[in-house]
Amino acid sequence: MAKADVVNIKGEKVGEVELNDEIWGTEVKPHLMHDVVVMQLANRRRGTASSKTRGDVSGGGQKPWRQKGTGRARAGSSTSPLWPGGGVAHGPKPREYKVSVPKKVRRSALRSALTTRYQESNVKILDKLVLEGISTKAFFGVVKGLSLTKPLVVVDGRDEVLEKSARNIPYVKVLRVEGLNVYDVIRHEQFVVTLDAVKRIEEALLP
Repeated sequence: MAKADVVNIKGEKVGEVELNDEIWGTEVKPHLMHDVVVMQLANRRRGTASSKTRGDVSGGGQKPWRQKGTGRARAGSSTSPLWPGGGVAHGPKPREYKVSVPKKVRRSALRSALTTRYQESNVKILDKLVLEGISTKAFFGVVKGLSLTKPLVVVDGRDEVLEKSARNIPYVKVLRVEGLNVYDVIRHEQFVVTLDAVKRIEEALLP
């Protein structure tokens, strides 16, 4: 098993922890990470875009002019897609964009993403992360003290103080273990996790 340093919120080493190679040292599979990210982004789409066809536009009940003899192109309705104010041809309609990926693939992709961050030395493990109260300034001080630029911070459970303290800081996100996903791990440059959360991640992702 690989070993990693455990630091406090000031960046000072306070211990070491053994990491499971099946989670942090597995084979990286970029194609699986791609499939899962595509699934996540597709499932976020609402699919509510809707345009009016020629049958939905008001008017058009009377033929604009007689068929022959005017010298103009024949026309049957003012709601034609060719006319200003007419309907839209082949426009978007509400649809479902949902994509499904097997659970084993999602877990394997997440292990690959975590391994990638670990191999890049972009994983920081904190002994604990506690703030006395909701404070953006205090949380930003932690981010700065750890020399982080675009971190994903993963905690063991619900922590309203941390979540509210971090939400106004650009490129910083606090996530609970149960919400851990491939897209956020890849999108953020550093992976910051508490010691308790490491144990829960390993329990959840063991093959």
